[in-house]
Amino acid sequence: MGAAMTDRWSIKNTPAMDMEQFQLWQALLEDRTGMTLSTERKTFLETSLSIRMRELGIEDYDTYYEHLMVGTTQTRAMEWSVLVDRLTVQETSFFRHPGSFALVEEFVQRFMAEQPDAANLDVWSVGCSTGEEAYSLAMLINEQFCGNDRKLFYGITATDISLPTLSKARRGEYPARRILQVDPSLREKYFLPSENGQTVSVAPQLKERICFARLNVLDLGNAPMNNMDLIFCQNMLIYFRRWRKRQIVNRLAERLAPGGMLILGPGEVTDWQHPDLERVHFADTLAFRRCR
Repeated sequence: MGAAMTDRWSIKNTPAMDMEQFQLWQALLEDRTGMTLSTERKTFLETSLSIRMRELGIEDYDTYYEHLMVGTTQTRAMEWSVLVDRLTVQETSFFRHPGSFALVEEFVQRFMAEQPDAANLDVWSVGCSTGEEAYSLAMLINEQFCGNDRKLFYGITATDISLPTLSKARRGEYPARRILQVDPSLREKYFLPSENGQTVSVAPQLKERICFARLNVLDLGNAPMNNMDLIFCQNMLIYFRRWRKRQIVNRLAERLAPGGMLILGPGEVTDWQHPDLERVHFADTLAFRRCR
């Protein structure tokens, strides 16, 4: 982008988006990802789009919309991937919801007591964002398995719609301040500090247990994950309409093994039932177990 274009952008405010344009972008986002943007988030959309438009040298929303609709399939896919990364809120942290992880710990202990040697615990982190959730699950499970004489194995599939976000998750590098809330013994065991002490890297023993993969939750019907022992899906369903939430959790329920557990964010789904699942009553959690 030339200096003249940069100068013009630097002195202009974020372009105003009229309601017709906003509804057009709302529909596109929901059609492609299932996520909805309320009218209250119009300013967020304007800001996010305008920053990307500035990088591309595009000055109005209609031209950028057309940019996403035309061109080669590869070009459109790459640009959409970048935009989705900008529009999806990636607020996450290690062991973000203690109650849910306490339930995971209890579930893993039951798994260890009931399963034979050489059994494998299959876990799915849905909407994994930059990886903190998946690595938290790995730390918890690894601690349980290492403290037991049984020969048991585990693997975690972590999925998200954003390719740039998944790239960050695979690297497993975080600012040192991000792990301050992690138990000191876990910090020492599972994180490697950088030379300057500003960042840390997740230990290889956790990375090798996690497969990060792109998945749009609208395509759950084609997802290869089946017979999962534990599905962990939190802080993602809040972006979807009520009917879409139910559609998603129904699909997730189908992927559970008998006795498997689905853990959702408290309050993210209300009045939902499934004929093959029973509610798990555990403090400050929303979870279901497949009973058949």
